[in-house]
Order: sequence, then C-alpha cells, then structure tokens
Amino acid sequence: MGRSPAISTKAPTVSQLRAFAAVAAKLHFREAAADLGLSQPALSGAVAALEDCLGAQLVERTTRRVLLTPAGELVAVHAHRVLAAMDELVDAAQVSSRPFSGRLHLGVIPTVAPYLLPVLLRPLRKAYPALDPVIHEEQTPAILDGLAAGRLDAAVLATTVETVGLVQLPLYAEDFVLVVPADHPSAAEGKVALDALAGLDVLLMEEGHCLRDQTLDVCREVGSAGLDTTRAASLATLVQLVAGGLGVTLLPRSAAAVETRRGSGLTELEFLDPVPGREVTLVYRASNPRAGEFAQLAGAIRAATRTRRLPVRVA
Repeated sequence: MGRSPAISTKAPTVSQLRAFAAVAAKLHFREAAADLGLSQPALSGAVAALEDCLGAQLVERTTRRVLLTPAGELVAVHAHRVLAAMDELVDAAQVSSRPFSGRLHLGVIPTVAPYLLPVLLRPLRKAYPALDPVIHEEQTPAILDGLAAGRLDAAVLATTVETVGLVQLPLYAEDFVLVVPADHPSAAEGKVALDALAGLDVLLMEEGHCLRDQTLDVCREVGSAGLDTTRAASLATLVQLVAGGLGVTLLPRSAAAVETRRGSGLTELEFLDPVPGREVTLVYRASNPRAGEFAQLAGAIRAATRTRRLPVRVA
C-alpha cells in the first residue's frame, strides 16, 4: 500500500524536479540515477522529498518496475515545462552576459536623438550584431530617473551630471549657432557677437529640456532673459517659430545642420569668441555589470560621428 505524504508548505527545488523528471522518463531508478550522475539513494531521496513537498505520491515502487501514479503523470508534464523554462532562463542570462549582446536600453535626449541616431545605429548594429539597442527618447529628468531605477542601462545627455554612482564618458562637444529669419538685420553678417543677444527675443524650448537651461544661461550672461511666453516642445517647432518671425533661437550645430534645411527663410549665424556650446556624454551607473562595455560603446559613438562627419568636435 502506498504512503500518503504529508502536505508541506515548502516549494519544490529544481534538483527535486530534475530527479523526478528523469525517473518519469526512464521508469527506472538505476538508469535515471546514471543519467543524472547521482547515486540511487540520492535519487530516491530527492523523489521522496518532492512527494513530501507536494503532499502526493508520484510513483509506485515495486521490486521489478516503477509506475507513475495519476498525480505523478500530471506532475511530470508540469515538471518538464518548469525545467524547460528554467533552462531558457539560464541560457538567456548567459547570452545577455556576453559582451555586446542582448538588450541595451539607451536613453537619448530629444535635442540629440534625431541628429546622432541616424549616423550611429547602422554602424552600431554592424559592429555588434548580437546587441539589441532599445532607444528611449526622453527629457533629461526622466532619463536620470530611469538610470536610477534601472529602467535604462545608459544614456546620451548634454548636461553635467553630479549624481553619486553615475559615470560620464565624453563623446563630443558642439557649438551653438544663432538661427534668425533670412530678413533679420544680422542675417548678412555671417557671424554675431554673443552680447548681441541682449537686444533680441530669444525663443526657448519648454521646461525639462536641458537646451532651454543652457540657452537661458547664455542669455543671462549678456543680460537677456529670453522670450518666456512662447515655448516649443521640439527643435523642429522652434525653428518654425523663428521662420514665422516670432524671434531668434540658439541651436546646437548638429541640429541646425538639419533643421535649417527643413525650414525655408532661415539663416544660421556663427558666434564670435567666446562661442557658447555644450558637451555630450554617455552616462551609466558605475554598478552596472555591463559597465566595462560602455567605454567601447562610447568609442563606437565617437567613431560614428567622425566617420559621418557630424559637425562636432569628437572627444
């Protein structure tokens, strides 16, 4: 007569499930033990422990053969599924731990993404075919939150980060240019002094964009506060506001090379020294287990900007 194991509150272990799955496949303890590299007593003990854990008898033991009980047949099906899923989990972890493989959640600010990504993504996929980059275009505060929470692995930012535990690698520096309507009095000059901003209505991005803060910093240096009544959510909108005669604006050179082509009636003016600008960096958590890859990733970004001649100064 079979025993009736007591119900346990413990969860089955993977080794118990593997032992039972081997017995269910072979219907023979000695052969199952040989397959797993265990002694017969160790295998029998693991199966008995699983029965105690589940509170059900899974096998009938006789002197000549082993049979699965109805409960054993049901548990065998689920055990194979659990073990297959566990093997997949281990394989996935091993694949993702290989250098430049698996998903990489990369945050990129909106004033960089449309101008850097077109020159970066194809070379990146060619250099690291096993890497699956997932791009998150977000403003700086959301990106910093994402890095802190582990939602993002790394990010491309254009602001100095002083958060403890974050590492910044320089990618490139770029100048700001002044974008004005083609009929603006300064349009024919080609270059403009920084203090000329004091007498201009400088249009700004909406709050949350680091470019807004950087533009305001430049304006304050020369005694201008910018034009705070009109705000744009994107650089494309910002240049259209300029084209419409609402004011002028500062753009990073990489963005101006694209946006002033799209909008007719715009002129791009360089600044005389001192030329304002920004630094673009790759940021990641120092504790990230993939931190060793990010120096190479930064190198790949620099190489892409240099090869595709982005109008920046590569670090």
